[in-house]
Amino acid sequence: MKIIIAGAGEVGFHLAKLLSYESQEITLIDIDKESLAYADTHLDIRVIKGDTTSISILKEARVNNCDLFIAVTAIETTNITVCVLAKQLGAKRTIARISNTEFINYKDEVGFTKFGIDELISPEALAAAEIKLSLKQTSFNDTYEFEGGALTMVGLTLSSTASFVGKTVKEAAKIFPEIHFVPIAIQRFGAQYTIIPRGDTEFKRGDNVVFVTSEGGGEELCRLTGKSNREIKNVMILGGSQIGYKSARDLSEKGFKVKLFEADKERAFEIADDLPNVLVIHSDGRNVNLLDEENISDMDAFIAVAGNSETNIMSCLVAKSKGVEKTVALVENMDYFELSHSVGIETLINKKLLAANNIFRYIRKGEVVAMTKLNNMNAELLEFHVKSTSAICNKYIKDIDFPRSAIIGGVIRKGLGVIALGGFKIQEGDRVVVCSLLKSIKGVEKLFR
Repeated sequence: MKIIIAGAGEVGFHLAKLLSYESQEITLIDIDKESLAYADTHLDIRVIKGDTTSISILKEARVNNCDLFIAVTAIETTNITVCVLAKQLGAKRTIARISNTEFINYKDEVGFTKFGIDELISPEALAAAEIKLSLKQTSFNDTYEFEGGALTMVGLTLSSTASFVGKTVKEAAKIFPEIHFVPIAIQRFGAQYTIIPRGDTEFKRGDNVVFVTSEGGGEELCRLTGKSNREIKNVMILGGSQIGYKSARDLSEKGFKVKLFEADKERAFEIADDLPNVLVIHSDGRNVNLLDEENISDMDAFIAVAGNSETNIMSCLVAKSKGVEKTVALVENMDYFELSHSVGIETLINKKLLAANNIFRYIRKGEVVAMTKLNNMNAELLEFHVKSTSAICNKYIKDIDFPRSAIIGGVIRKGLGVIALGGFKIQEGDRVVVCSLLKSIKGVEKLFR
């Protein structure tokens, strides 16, 4: 697939890196020489220095033969403009990064596709949605919803109190036959490799396990693992960035009591005017004494979305020390993921990863409706739409020649999520959630074409 990325910032570079690993034909365009220099020397891609809105530059990038054009510069008007130009010049599909979420809310009414923009993505809006979901599923490290929660992916670390520690998947299934969840990926404590569980795979203490659950499955997992989904009412947010603002707005509209710290005076007053139901405090939220004065120990959740990853991590650790049970940190450095989990921060948000997940479904073959990469795991979770021509259609799961390092986590049929086992027959129109190691994705894609 021929892919052009306009913008070599953090999102653009991260996308270029991930896509280059997939042996895609990537061209990266940016006006900044330094941004391109590192990509040129470290990635197997083509780079072009120039204005992304320049027609001559787009022609030099061979936009007329482009399968996917992705505009992720820091300026949304540039992204919209260049996508329109790219489409007119022959690009098959275009995606524009935007920050104004009104564009997404009214995209059908405005008709962006008429202008030549096929998809709009907002990393900030994706991050805010991720935060809201993490507060809904408080017992789990990682969460992702398919079709509004018909199926949900949840991740947790098994303690010695988990009922199925020491048992194989098959043994656990016999003891708990009416369960509404299935394990789809395991990372052993201290190991870097990912296991796609089979019947003889044993659960061990310290395992980081990812499950797919249907309705009621989350509650069952909590009971069996000795965890509890705590009700969250009081939330403290560090940072009035776009993510902090969107999170505060969305949570307050849902009835949460929200306090938000913002160090910039003008920004603090602006947020206070826009969000009358949010208590906005003009101060540096890293001040431990101030956090005590604002009763941080009474908070159910602490969300750190300031501009610095280290500040966010340290602030969450302070919140932990004050008794806050649920902490969420925005981090830019992917290397911090494993470290932060080990010190007790439940949920980590990364804009680059969220944007990449949202875009990657257009790279995969077969009709991919949604996808996410599993944190710290060499695996992807994909939702495929089954067509009448798909090799998997009208077959029982047990009869499908499925790759060994991939597993069906569940099926959504007519809006209802099902944990589908061997005797389940796949039908046209089903949406099938699959977890696969990267090496097996091509084999999985063939089944859904």
